[in-house]
Amino acid sequence: MPPVLSILTSMFLHGGWMHLLGNMLYLWIFGDNIEEAMGRVRYALFYVICGAVAALSQALPDPSSEIPMIGASGAISGVLGAYLMLFPHAQVLTLIPLGLATQLVRIRAIWVLLLWFVLQLVSNLGARASGVAFAAHIGGFVAGAALVGLFKHRWVPFGFGRH
Repeated sequence: MPPVLSILTSMFLHGGWMHLLGNMLYLWIFGDNIEEAMGRVRYALFYVICGAVAALSQALPDPSSEIPMIGASGAISGVLGAYLMLFPHAQVLTLIPLGLATQLVRIRAIWVLLLWFVLQLVSNLGARASGVAFAAHIGGFVAGAALVGLFKHRWVPFGFGRH
């Protein structure tokens, strides 16, 4: 299979049901707002570009790696980066584990997404043994934050400065 095609097809495969469901949860929470801000066609193109940047972010530091990389996590990370730029003050209903109990809390998207991003950075330090493509998450997130301005409708404002 040509490498370019592998980059595309890997975005639509998953390592199991939990991998798929986790990705779909993030897409369900954040994706519809980004699709609305861009329109369907631009959103689809944005998603694929973020996924490709994510795959390259994982592969380029170690091009001889034989560890397979599959999943939509890198592309979805691009959606998260775009969400941070457009809706940082939105309230995200977040499940907080407290030992055996849990608590649902509304937290601003900026804090949820920045915490998620920092966790990806820290996790990437020990990623070799985990098999999780943390560099893809980081690359996709940065790509989404950087590219959102090119894909959003011109009347959709960036969210910083608005409350």
